[in-house]
Parts: sequence; structure tokens; C-alpha cells
Amino acid sequence: VKVPTWINGLEDNEYVGVGARFGPTLESKEKHANHTRLALADPPDCCSKPRNQVLGEVILVHRGNCSFTMKANVAEEAGASAILIINNYAELFKMVCESDADVDIKIPALMLPQDAGSRLEKYISNNTMVSVALYSPKRPAVDIAEVFLWLMAVGTILCASYWSAWTAREVAIEQDKMHRMHQKKF
Repeated sequence: VKVPTWINGLEDNEYVGVGARFGPTLESKEKHANHTRLALADPPDCCSKPRNQVLGEVILVHRGNCSFTMKANVAEEAGASAILIINNYAELFKMVCESDADVDIKIPALMLPQDAGSRLEKYISNNTMVSVALYSPKRPAVDIAEVFLWLMAVGTILCASYWSAWTAREVAIEQDKMHRMHQKKF
């Protein structure tokens, strides 16, 4: 999932996140994704109803203290248009839901790496206007790079086989010459 950002209306970094296995799918093209203001959750974990107004905004929350689905349900009930969860690690993990979770969630849920989330949080804490667009580019059914790598591998094997057969033939011819010369001497 791609998360381009704007700071005070100026284009800034684009972050890569992970979408949840629940909630709606995102737009596949950036040009169709909505620019939406980003707001901090209060409380930061979004495990209970936010004390601040988040109607129509994307809400930025911290991971922990409750499940992903609970955070998404709380954010949806508060009127948020999406939820961005700041991971507590630099890496990203799959966002799965518990077997008994309420997964009738109608807002997108994404996880951002810790450094990206912390940076956005710092901007908002300094009364800077931050907006984001959320989209998930479609992956091609066949990746051209994989096809190219496969062709390189097959080509390498064919060349190695040819080379091996050619050098073995050369060795056999040399041995045959040596054998004939040896027979002529005697």
C-alpha cells in the first residue's frame, strides 16, 4: 500500500505500508485516491472512543493495547475515513484479525513502519497540516522481472551444457590424437 503525504499542502514523502486483511480495498491509482487530512487519535491507541473530532479524517494511532479490528471499529464509529496504525517496530507485519472479531469494517486499515508514523505524528503535534492519499497499486499477474530472470537462468544452463559438451569433445579429440601418435611410435 502506498501512502503519499503532503505537509502544509506541499508534497512530501511517500511511505509504504501494509493493508489489513479486513475492511474495503483501496483505490488502485493515486490519481483516484482522496487527499484526506490526517489527525492524531486521543487516546493514541484508539482502543476507546477518541476525545477529539475525527469526522472524515484519516486517524493516526499507535499499535498495542487492543486488536487491530477493535481500533478500526472505534475509528469507524468516530467517523474516521481510514485508520493508519503506527507499528512499534521498524518492520511491517500482516494485520490479521482474531477469530471472534467484528470484521464488518467499512474503512481501510493500514500499518506504517515506526519511523514513518513517528515522523507524521511529530508534524501533527507541531500543528502542521498533514494530508495523505491511500492507494494500493495492482500487481501484474506476471512480473516481467521474473520472466527475465527465468530466461537468464535457462540461458545460463544451456550455455553451460553446450560449453561442457564442447570442452569434453575437445578433450576426447586430443586424447584420440595422443593415442594415435602413441600407436605410431610402436
